[in-house]
Amino acid sequence: MRLWLNKYFGFSKREFNGLLLLVFIIVVLKTAPLFYDHFMPSKNDSKALLSQLAEIEIKDRDISSHKHNGFAATFKKKGKLFKFDPNQLNADGWQTLGLSSKQAQAIINYVSKGGKFRKAEDLQKMYTISPEMYQRLLPFVVIEPQSGSEPHDQSVYVKKEFVKKPAVIIDINHADSADLEEIKGIGPTLARRIYKYRDRLGGFYRKEQLLEVYGLDSIRYNEIKDQVKLGPAIYKTVNLNTAQAEDIKRIPYLSYKQINAIIQYRKQHGAYASIADLKKIVILNQELIVQISPYISF
Repeated sequence: MRLWLNKYFGFSKREFNGLLLLVFIIVVLKTAPLFYDHFMPSKNDSKALLSQLAEIEIKDRDISSHKHNGFAATFKKKGKLFKFDPNQLNADGWQTLGLSSKQAQAIINYVSKGGKFRKAEDLQKMYTISPEMYQRLLPFVVIEPQSGSEPHDQSVYVKKEFVKKPAVIIDINHADSADLEEIKGIGPTLARRIYKYRDRLGGFYRKEQLLEVYGLDSIRYNEIKDQVKLGPAIYKTVNLNTAQAEDIKRIPYLSYKQINAIIQYRKQHGAYASIADLKKIVILNQELIVQISPYISF
């Protein structure tokens, strides 16, 4: 064999001896389990183990068959059957029917806390009563009519009539914040804003000016416009012939450029004689002049 290997592979004597040792080790490792099983048999026979497991499973199944939802079937006797009302039967009566003391007490607790059996089939809801026990008891259940009507069955609901408050018309030129809150759709915050804006202007001359109040949009305005009116206002007018830029700035409709143009025109052409003089200022259009007219004087 060595000559054959040398012919094809060229092994030296030392390499050949190493190869033989490796083959020997492989053979030993392969055959060792066989010798171990033959001379050292397992103490736990698999068939015996399977048999033990089967016995344990059968025992567990027998124990489970004698339980129902956590309550052991402690009573082997069937009990004495008689007609009964489950809403009125006491613990002794349930035990006479064949239930254990714990099972009977669970039903008594259910009834004492407001639970009711409205029909015989409701007994199935009690987890203490097994299906077999339910079938035995069902023919003997007699539920007496409850005294008084059940709230959810025969309650008579009376529709309450709410008296609507009469519509309130608020004078927005004289009302304070509390009065403005009486307007349906106006809360405390919006009432304060209306009050402060009116104070800045000196008074409203038309209802639409409410749209200039921050937070009061067209939808809200349409809800409240019929609840407000305009009383006579004492406008805080600004004299354009004597006012400075800070004074004119109180009028919210004018921009900085327009205020400056009003002052420069006065310096160049002298005092304003009438509102017609404002039309000579290029950056003031007719609409703006009408808008500021209640708040200026000459």
